[in-house]
Amino acid sequence: MQNEFEKIEKVRVPALDEILGKKFPVLDDGFVRVIDYMGSDESIVQAARVSYGKGTKKVSEDRGLIRYLMRNRHTTPFEMCEIKFHIRVPMDTWRQWIRHRTANVNEYSTRYSIAIDASQKTAPNQWRLQAKDNKQGSNGFLDESIGKKLSEREEELQNFAREIYRERLEFGVAREQARKDLPLSTYTEAYWKIDLHNLLHFLSLRMDSHAQYEIRSYANVIGNEIVAKWCPLTWEAFLDYQINSITFSSIEIKIINALIRNNTDEAIKIAEELGWLNKIENRFVRNRERIEFEEKITRLGLEKPW
Repeated sequence: MQNEFEKIEKVRVPALDEILGKKFPVLDDGFVRVIDYMGSDESIVQAARVSYGKGTKKVSEDRGLIRYLMRNRHTTPFEMCEIKFHIRVPMDTWRQWIRHRTANVNEYSTRYSIAIDASQKTAPNQWRLQAKDNKQGSNGFLDESIGKKLSEREEELQNFAREIYRERLEFGVAREQARKDLPLSTYTEAYWKIDLHNLLHFLSLRMDSHAQYEIRSYANVIGNEIVAKWCPLTWEAFLDYQINSITFSSIEIKIINALIRNNTDEAIKIAEELGWLNKIENRFVRNRERIEFEEKITRLGLEKPW
């Protein structure tokens, strides 16, 4: 039995210690940096093997166990690791970020302090077009000549809003009210502490190609520059089983089985029963489930049967 007075050493990860406090730039004036952390891959293994006492020291066995936990969605051991970030992020992006509620948050307060004098700016070649077939997404970019004008107007708006804000403060208006017309492009800062399980869920959604560019930029930095160094075995498993994997519904599996058997008629019949192949003026009606399935089978090297 372990001696209750036995010294327990804090788990350290040298690769993460090297970047502790380092600011990783994001967007034009944002950043992410690690303030503190607890746990490592070893902590996950230790938690998973708690009923067996001290875990194995063999990296290959630890890797296998972590991959098993990730593959079978045994999430509790990943909650043994926590990390605290200091982030600087535009307020509109922060609105999306804060929807991930399973975390501890303390944000810069513009009731007590003067708002950060920085707003996210958009380069002339970075104005995105609204996607025609996706109400919440973008597709392509405006012509740079138009973008130049929009960027100039953006700067005018931001400067004017800031001027009005300062004017209110000079007249003695309370900070809590003076701030109300600041644009959502204004940067805010926060401390964000989260366990590894919930962080990976955040990354699985926000690293996705369908996520908005701004928050995806933060997620990619957190994942590739920080989590990959903190828990490399977990990161490898996460990429394999979540980010780069493909999942299929039972109906999709039936269609794939039909394609493997070269039974195109059966595959089409199943798709028709799902309403995937409805047409207007000889064009398929947009169906997100069908489109996502087509993307999946393309990755498998299969051709669309319709």
